[in-house]
Amino acid sequence: MKRRNFIKLSASASVIGLTPLQIQAALKTFMPYVECPDISNRKLVLINLAGGNDGLNTVVPLNQYDIYSNLRPTIKVPISGTNKYINLDSSLPDNQQIGLNPALKGFKSLYDKGWLRVLQSVGYPSQNRGHFTSTDLYLTGNDGNSLLNGEDTGWMGRFMEHYYPDLIVETYPLAIEIGSNKTSLGFHAEEAHGLSINLTRQDPAGFYSILNGLAGAPPINFPDSDYGEQLKFLTDTDSLTNTYAQSISSSFNKGRNDVTYPDSDLSNQLKTVARLISGDLGTKIYMVRISGFDTHDAQVQGPGDAIGKHYNLLSRLSDSVEAFINDLEGQNLADDVVGLTFSEFGRKAAENGNFGTDHGEIAPMFVFGKAVKGGVSGNNPDLKEATSMNNYQLKTVQYDYRQTFATLLQNFLGADDAVIDTTFFNHTSNESYNNLKIEELIKGTYDISTGCVPRRPAALDENKLWLVYPNPFRDTVNIAGVSTADTISYRIYNAAGRLLIEKTDALIDGKVRLNLYNLSSGIYFFEILSGAKKEVHKVVKI
Repeated sequence: MKRRNFIKLSASASVIGLTPLQIQAALKTFMPYVECPDISNRKLVLINLAGGNDGLNTVVPLNQYDIYSNLRPTIKVPISGTNKYINLDSSLPDNQQIGLNPALKGFKSLYDKGWLRVLQSVGYPSQNRGHFTSTDLYLTGNDGNSLLNGEDTGWMGRFMEHYYPDLIVETYPLAIEIGSNKTSLGFHAEEAHGLSINLTRQDPAGFYSILNGLAGAPPINFPDSDYGEQLKFLTDTDSLTNTYAQSISSSFNKGRNDVTYPDSDLSNQLKTVARLISGDLGTKIYMVRISGFDTHDAQVQGPGDAIGKHYNLLSRLSDSVEAFINDLEGQNLADDVVGLTFSEFGRKAAENGNFGTDHGEIAPMFVFGKAVKGGVSGNNPDLKEATSMNNYQLKTVQYDYRQTFATLLQNFLGADDAVIDTTFFNHTSNESYNNLKIEELIKGTYDISTGCVPRRPAALDENKLWLVYPNPFRDTVNIAGVSTADTISYRIYNAAGRLLIEKTDALIDGKVRLNLYNLSSGIYFFEILSGAKKEVHKVVKI
């Protein structure tokens, strides 16, 4: 464990070390409690449009169609003919009049149901136009100016680690990624790294790991070296994969799909997600991926023709999402799922002469689901901003991408202010995203940020029966509580969620003393079983 992380964690174990935000969050546990709607099954589904989606040919600004046509004389979406744009909503004001790409028929259908919102001009303050760097910035929660909010950790990992600490020891992954050949940086947390699993090229009904088969029992201690770190990573990955396998397979087999999905890779990914949700898998965040949006050429197949590479990608996206939402609605699951699309950047306002577009900055987001308040947020981008002097870039950001995610994490999933500040914080302006939420994003009947105090699915529970002390500890630690039982059952997991110890011990004067000198320094989770009640305590060994 990194020294800076240990200092931070050990300080947080005492009241003196609490920050004002942590104190504020702790005080909420003593406030009158007003029950919120059940949010225990709510989930987010993120769709990565990899390559940099062309926002202007996705969402056409109709109030500036003449300027748009001059910037894109050969690749523009036609104003007439078989493949003309789809008029989204004639009741919107002039500066929000949008023409959807003709491929987005499924999105239009969701919008008409009031289940889709378009966010205009999404990006971050200092946009990087490199694929890998910008993707990393999106996944770590940074803004192109400062690395203070997660140089080597992801915002999803930070969020899950702080909001769902009790669930780290469960037999299912907190997050699942499909469609990429490696686990995303976005799921990498500060301490508990085993928060996600990648199902790419795996059969969810018979999930397995190619790492399976490390000889002998896995070690508890690891050498303090690069070799030790690599061995620990492999051992934990092997253990977690085997732990998750049964839950994933069981949920897949238990779940079902009630609609016919299109025949595409993205559709198959979302079909799997729907089936796992249908099978009651406890996973909270899913991320899927459709690539190919780096459309430097052949974006359209000919002058004035909307058909081409970009149309095909958007068609797969729209049709897959529509089938996914219809599947969830048919199974009475749609109330608990919100999805969104994101891309690492947009494209230039001007075409490039190869029937394509080059790397740009801002791009629209689509947020969808039954809980989403349908509509449009923001105005059409000002195309007069794109000139030869700035290389035809649209640079004005109307919505920071972190505003969208922070709003969903709090208003839909129920995270408190302290968790949001741990997940995202604008270090450039020293401003909290709790003050920058997009209030019209979630319908009022689903929004739990006002009118009630959501019970966090976290370890801070005023009704806990057991105390684990001292915390931090060196060699020995005690588990004590008020109990008439003669024995206590407990499990100890490392920060990655790998089970290290499972025992039942006799209670002497209401407590048991454990000698754990052989464990390495780091973070551990103690799961204590008392009758039908289960408690999880986060403990630091120094």
